[in-house]
Amino acid sequence: MSDTPSTVETEIATEQQYVDRVYTRLDELRAEAVANEAAGYRQVDARTPGALVERDAFVYQAARRLRSLDSEYEGLVFGRLDLSEGRNRVRYVGRLGLRDEAMNTLLVDWRAPAAAPFYQATPEHRLSVIRRRVIRSSGPKVLGVEDDLLDPELGEGMTVIGDGALMAALTRARSAQMRDIVATIQAEQDKAVRAPGSGVTLITGGPGTGKTAVALHRAAYLLYSDRRRYEGGGVLVVGPSPVFMTYIERVLPSLGENAVTLRSLGDVVDGVQATQHDNPRTAALKGSLGIRSLLVRLVRQAPPGTPQELRLTYRGEVLRLDAATLKAARARVHERGILPNHGRNRAAAALIADLWRVYRDRLRNATVEERDSFVSDMKERNELLEFVTRWWPQLTPLDVLGWLRDPELVRRLGGPRGLTFAAEPSIQDIPLLDELRMLLGEPPKPKRTDPFHVIDGIRELTTAADREFASRQPIVRSENYDEYAHVVIDEAQDLSPMQWRMLGRRGKYASWTIVGDPAQASWEDAAEARKARDLATGRTKRHTFELTTNYRNSAEIFNEAAAIARRGWPGVRLPSAVRTTGLAPSHRVSANPREAVRAAAAELLDRLEGTIGVACTMSRRAEVAGWIEGLDPERLFAVGSLETKGLEYDGVVVLEPGDIATESPAGMRTLYVVLTRATQELITVATRPDWQELLN
Repeated sequence: MSDTPSTVETEIATEQQYVDRVYTRLDELRAEAVANEAAGYRQVDARTPGALVERDAFVYQAARRLRSLDSEYEGLVFGRLDLSEGRNRVRYVGRLGLRDEAMNTLLVDWRAPAAAPFYQATPEHRLSVIRRRVIRSSGPKVLGVEDDLLDPELGEGMTVIGDGALMAALTRARSAQMRDIVATIQAEQDKAVRAPGSGVTLITGGPGTGKTAVALHRAAYLLYSDRRRYEGGGVLVVGPSPVFMTYIERVLPSLGENAVTLRSLGDVVDGVQATQHDNPRTAALKGSLGIRSLLVRLVRQAPPGTPQELRLTYRGEVLRLDAATLKAARARVHERGILPNHGRNRAAAALIADLWRVYRDRLRNATVEERDSFVSDMKERNELLEFVTRWWPQLTPLDVLGWLRDPELVRRLGGPRGLTFAAEPSIQDIPLLDELRMLLGEPPKPKRTDPFHVIDGIRELTTAADREFASRQPIVRSENYDEYAHVVIDEAQDLSPMQWRMLGRRGKYASWTIVGDPAQASWEDAAEARKARDLATGRTKRHTFELTTNYRNSAEIFNEAAAIARRGWPGVRLPSAVRTTGLAPSHRVSANPREAVRAAAAELLDRLEGTIGVACTMSRRAEVAGWIEGLDPERLFAVGSLETKGLEYDGVVVLEPGDIATESPAGMRTLYVVLTRATQELITVATRPDWQELLN
C-alpha cells in the first residue's frame, strides 16, 4: 500500500477513465431525451384527442428526463466498492443509476439496495466490501480519492489513498448553503435514511450528528423507493426559520428531487410569512393548547364596527332590532355549530325570524300565509341583504387575530395576562392563524375561469413551451394543501403543541420523519408537546433511531458546550466528537464589545476559508449586523440565538454568552446550541468573565 504522489495520480487517472465513460453515456442519454422531446413536437398532425394526449405526455416525460439528467451532472460518480464476492466485483455508486448500451450496470443509484454496502459496511460487518473509495470531482473531472480498507487480509497489495473520506469532508470549508452528504453517509445514519416509509420515523441526536442531512436524504430515498406515492402526494419539509430553510434549500435539488415543499414554521400557512419571535412569556402562552379556548370565544364575537341596530319598514310599520336582539341572534347561529364563514344565510334567516316576531306582535291574528309572504319579501329586500353583509362579514384569520391587539378584548374574553399581539404576525401567531382558519371555515370562493376553456368538454391545447416549462418546475400544490404523503419535521424538540396541531393538519394522510434533540429543546413542557405530537401523527408504528457521533465540532469545542448542556439538564445523553484540532475555544473579555467582535470576525475570515457566524441574543441581531458591515458579506453572517438551530459555520464568534443563557427559560439550552455551530474555531466575547463559571 502506498500514498506517494505518483500513486495518487495513477489512481486518479484510473478513476478518471471510468468517470469519462459514465459521462459519455450520460451525454448519449441526454441526446436521446432531446431527440424524444423533438419527436414529440413533430407530431403536429395528431388529430384525435387520444393522440394529442399521448403527444403531450411523451413530450412531458422527455423533458422530465432531461431535467433529471441535468440536475445530476455535478459529482455524478462519487463512490466505488471493491467486493470479495458477486458477479461484479467492482461497483460504482452515484447520484443516479445508469446502464450502458448492452444494459450492463455502469452506475448504481445511491438509494438502491445494491448501494447500501457503501454506507453500511464497517470493519466488523464488511458486507463483502474489501475497499470503499470516495471519488471527489468537479463536474466530470476527478480531483481526488479517499479510501477505507475494510478487509486488510483480502486487500493486501491493494492501493489505499488518504486518511478516510469522512475526515476529509469534515475539515472542508463550509459554504453559505448546506451540501448533500451523499458520498459520506455513515452506517448509523444510513439505517435511518433507509427506514420503512410507513408510520413515524423518530431520529434523535445531538449537535453535529447529521440529523438534518439524514432527514433530507431520507426524503430523497423515499421518493426513489416509491415515486408514484411520494411524488404524487408530495413531501413537506418543515424547519425552524427562514435562515435555516435558505441554508438547506439546495440539498434535495442537488439529489435530483423537486417534488418537495420547503416551509419554515413562519410560513406554513399560505399567504402569511412571519420572521419575528414573541418574547418567551408570550410565546409560551400562544404555544399552549389553552389558547384554543380563547380563539373559540373570539370567532363568536361581533366583528368590530358591525351595526348595532337594524331598522326596516314593512307595509308602513317600522321594524327595529336593537343591539341585545342582534347579539342574541348571533349567539343562536353560533350555537348551531355553523362555521362563521358558512353562516351568512343562517344569520339572515335568524334576523328575518326576529323581524317577523316584531311584526307579528303588532298583528292580532297573524296567519301562516302572512308569515310566508313576509319571509319571501324580506329575502328580496336589498337593504336587509346589505345589512347582513355588514353584520355578518366574511372573515379572514388575519382580520380576526388582529382584533386581539385590543387589550380590553383580550381581558373580556378571559385571555391570560401578558398575552400581546403585534401589528405584524409573529412566528408563534402562525398556528393561531391556522386554528382560526379551521374555526372560521374557508370563505366561499368564486369559480375560477379556465383560460384554456373553449366550450364545455373542450379545452384549448397548451403550447410546447408551456409543456416544457411545466416539466421543469416543482409541483405546485393547492393553498393550504393537506394531503402530503410524507412530512419531515426538523428541530422537532422546539415545536409547541399548537404548532403540532398545525402540522398535523398537513399530514393527516402522511407518514412522518421527525428529527430533534431533547437537550436543545426550547419548549419547556415536553409532556404536553409529546402528547400533541402523537395526536398529530396518529396511532401508527414508530421507528426510532439515535445518532451518537458528533461529526461537526472538534472535541475541544464540544467538550465546553457539553458542560453547558449537563449543567442545564443533568443526566442528558450527549454524542461523542470524533476529531481533535488542538485549538481550544478563545474566551475574550472587552469593555468595547463592538470592536472586539469585529476584530474576532476579521481574524477568523483571515484564518479560515469558509463561512463565519456571529451569534448574539435575538434582541441584538440587527445591532450586531451593523458592527460587521464591510467585512466580506459573502462569508460573514450575523444570526440571533434562536436562528442558529441547524446551521454550521467554520468559525463562530459568540457575543455575551451569559445574556444568551438568561434571555429565556430555555436559555442554557439555547447557549448549548450556539456553542456547537463551529466546525473549526470558536471565539466568545463578553464584557464580564462571569459567564465562564457555566463551563466548570
